[in-house]
Amino acid sequence: MRETEAVLAAKHAIEICNACRYCEGYCAVFPAMELQRDFTLADMGYLANLCHNCNGCYHACQFAPPHEYGINLPKHFAEVRLESYAQFAWPQPLARAFERNGVVVAAVMALAITFVLLAVTLLVTPDVVFRPHLGPGAFYAVVSWGAMASVAGATLLFSIAALSVGAIRFWCATRSELTGPVTWRAVRRAATDIVTLRYLGGAGEGCNDADASFSLARRHAHHALAGGFALCFAATSVATVFDHFLGWVAPYGWFSLPVVLGTLGGISMITGCAGLMRVKLITDPAPVSRRVLGGDWALLALLLAAAVTGLGVLALRETSAMGVVMALHLGVILALFVLLPYGKFVHGVYRGAALLKAAVERDRHRPVA
Repeated sequence: MRETEAVLAAKHAIEICNACRYCEGYCAVFPAMELQRDFTLADMGYLANLCHNCNGCYHACQFAPPHEYGINLPKHFAEVRLESYAQFAWPQPLARAFERNGVVVAAVMALAITFVLLAVTLLVTPDVVFRPHLGPGAFYAVVSWGAMASVAGATLLFSIAALSVGAIRFWCATRSELTGPVTWRAVRRAATDIVTLRYLGGAGEGCNDADASFSLARRHAHHALAGGFALCFAATSVATVFDHFLGWVAPYGWFSLPVVLGTLGGISMITGCAGLMRVKLITDPAPVSRRVLGGDWALLALLLAAAVTGLGVLALRETSAMGVVMALHLGVILALFVLLPYGKFVHGVYRGAALLKAAVERDRHRPVA
């Protein structure tokens, strides 16, 4: 990590925390911190991404504001995480997207929707767009499968490549003498922590969102959002098998597997987005960095728009509004794919890598019975 004000503030706070150790059981950060006595700038990027922002340490800390030490790890780590996203982004010139990320996401979404709407109006006649389409291939009467697959596929492959390069850069930059070989045991432990969102439970009772009281609301909302995203991906995958391997052309019946999975996924995503938005509205502002709020809200708005427009296509697929709603949905999905490596979505990749590194270090340095 570069020697910025946020990184130095986090390093100063961590050195005090490592001497105190009152919060050693609160999350993954403190056991990882206690394995070493001195901290490099690279350690700050690792520990910041290991932090799940449960705010437990802030409310438990005797040195938190208004104490003269002013220890505020959640705020410091949130700013370091944002800087790490930009530092490890690829290609590097696109890292500027993390500055004023809310504005960037809004602009990209508007451009993507405009692009799809213009493409549709130029490629097909208005009577095709604004009339009902029924039976097999109804969706492709408005936008061909080839156009959907080529644009979305190319964009998604680029984003996956960019996310992979960023994760590799992060891993190499934060690797230290404590980091041993990656074992299956460590992979299983990290995967379990990721899937269960273990550390969104703070010290076990939940996060301290609104105040010092505990709540599992953020954990449940994250599970709903992630589960809904997975269900929507499963719906698309099943529909691809139906169409290209079994010859069953969309749209499918209301109780078919792709429609059921997509409906449940969309509802779950909306529920998760609404829950996370509510948590952000009631969260104590003291341990929150305003620098990250724009990106947080922008990702939630983008995911919510993807879920709402997707369900809209399903609900209106036999009406004259289907063409326009589908173009809106495809524009939102295009924006989502473009922005995957350059918005808050990357926190899952870096946090996963940090959890794997923590699992490797714990296995390597665990006491021998």
